[in-house]
Amino acid sequence: MQTDDAPEETPADRRRSRVRESIISAAERVFAKEGEEGLSIRRLADEIDYSPSAIYKYFGSKEELIDELKEAFFERLLEKVDNSSSADRPFLERAKACVATYVETAVTRPFHYAAAFSSIQNDLPENGAGILSWDGFVASQKGQAFGVLISMVREGQELGVFDPALHPVIAAKSLWAGSHGLAQLLIHVPKFHQLVPDETPMSATDFIEFHASLQIRSLLKPAVASENGDLSGQAT
Repeated sequence: MQTDDAPEETPADRRRSRVRESIISAAERVFAKEGEEGLSIRRLADEIDYSPSAIYKYFGSKEELIDELKEAFFERLLEKVDNSSSADRPFLERAKACVATYVETAVTRPFHYAAAFSSIQNDLPENGAGILSWDGFVASQKGQAFGVLISMVREGQELGVFDPALHPVIAAKSLWAGSHGLAQLLIHVPKFHQLVPDETPMSATDFIEFHASLQIRSLLKPAVASENGDLSGQAT
């Protein structure tokens, strides 16, 4: 009798999976230190003592390997953002944590974050790609991460915390744009958070928290905003 169960993995399959994972792990290490330009099949072969031809059995090109790293990064980002937004704590805390987690994850892995967006220009219709569609976007890892923001905005509106007049998707796009902008600034201007005219500048973490608080505050209903005067993240 036939069943729908997946076929049992053979020893050869398990070995292939282990080798593939070791290649990806080594690529992660090299990529995290040296970025896209520092990663090559030959460099990777030296790192894990495999021949380039052996690596090509698993990945046909450097670009294919980088695509794998980008996908893994967005999976990690999605997991962290989703976890921060679904934790068992008050909604406003979860909302701020969702925004802050996005920025912190990007800054922690700057090369991965840069690579994750490096192909966007090639994905545009005017550059030969297919027509951009909403359905295609939301099915991607980027789209799923964006979907967490949309769900968060809708939840805030349902709870009577966020302004119901806001379009959830447009508001989520604004949150994403602000978070992406801060991530890029902290990556390319590492001391950006310290550029203030006083003797006690904020740490990067404090500034990210301030930014997240300010973004979330912009979505609040006026009455709720007046009740949460300390939401801006100002140090006391």
